[in-house]
Amino acid sequence: MEENRGDEIRGTAIGTAPVPLSVLDLVGVGQGHTASQALASAVDIAKLADRRGYHRYWVAEHHSMPGIASSSPAVILAHLAAHTGRVRLGSGGVMLPNHAPLVIAEQFGTLEALAPGRVDLGLGRAPGTDGATAAALRRTDRLNEGADDFPQQLSELIRFLDDDFPDGHPYARIHAVPGPVQATAEGGVQSPARPPVWLLGSSGFSARLAGMLGLPFAFAHHFSAQNTVPALDLYRESFRPSAVLDAPYALIGVSALAADDEREARRQVLTGALSMLRLRTGRPGLIPTPEEAEAHVFGPAERDFVDGWLANIVHGTGDQVRDGLDALVKRTGADELMLTANAHTGDARLRSYELVADAYGLPTA
Repeated sequence: MEENRGDEIRGTAIGTAPVPLSVLDLVGVGQGHTASQALASAVDIAKLADRRGYHRYWVAEHHSMPGIASSSPAVILAHLAAHTGRVRLGSGGVMLPNHAPLVIAEQFGTLEALAPGRVDLGLGRAPGTDGATAAALRRTDRLNEGADDFPQQLSELIRFLDDDFPDGHPYARIHAVPGPVQATAEGGVQSPARPPVWLLGSSGFSARLAGMLGLPFAFAHHFSAQNTVPALDLYRESFRPSAVLDAPYALIGVSALAADDEREARRQVLTGALSMLRLRTGRPGLIPTPEEAEAHVFGPAERDFVDGWLANIVHGTGDQVRDGLDALVKRTGADELMLTANAHTGDARLRSYELVADAYGLPTA
């Protein structure tokens, strides 16, 4: 059994923040912009996170969505590893049913070799896309099979990461490389360290599984706010101390956008709301401009959706966002906040993370 990894997982609050602050970047692509520009903005945001004391920077796997350029988290994270030196880099998450566990173990073993001691592997069981795209990814129409087999896939992945299949197992002689086998091979000097595994979720399934396995848990509050407190309660009630953690550690993803004034913040978050409305109604596209979002005529059902969506986004000036985040920590007891700033341009997202850092007095060096 591996040594306790709690110190590697748990963050430290900086400045006046009540808990560590992190970044979830969807690498959004706005109208009039290219994926290359969105990825360049991701580098700028990761550099800011590195410089200002944000604890983690994660990207999430999505597919067949024109407005999101994060279909290949491992590729993006490898690029960001070359531009950062302190911030933890990870997936929020990789969708395990879309991939063979050995492939993920090799990808994140490679990332660990590129950025030793600062890589996280967050895993989800949803496809990160629609059913047809998921079938194309997995080369099967049996989509429920992947979700139902998630605990078995997870166990297999962890064994590949730890290189500890028991004797007699069909995979006992298969090794994920880079990985611990290089430390045990004759003349081997590589560290046996590996990325800590996180479970992600938006309901109770992953919350209970993370608790039972003693793993850190990340909840998608940004699109399932009504389930946040019940899921975190279930995680804590189910938690069993493990070689990974001796106490629960829960992170929540939060939609939060700060701007120089309230009106600009409202304009920016409306673009994300319209983009999500189009996605939910089968019309995914690039993120609209603030001007288009303001001019859009919403029908009654659309207005209800948008109003509900905006109600769960913490937005305003930097100080207003700080106050909203502080209140959220008190209400949920979250151990860490991971902020996702959805807006039309990378500049607006970058400015948001700067303003939040300023509001909490995070370091400027």
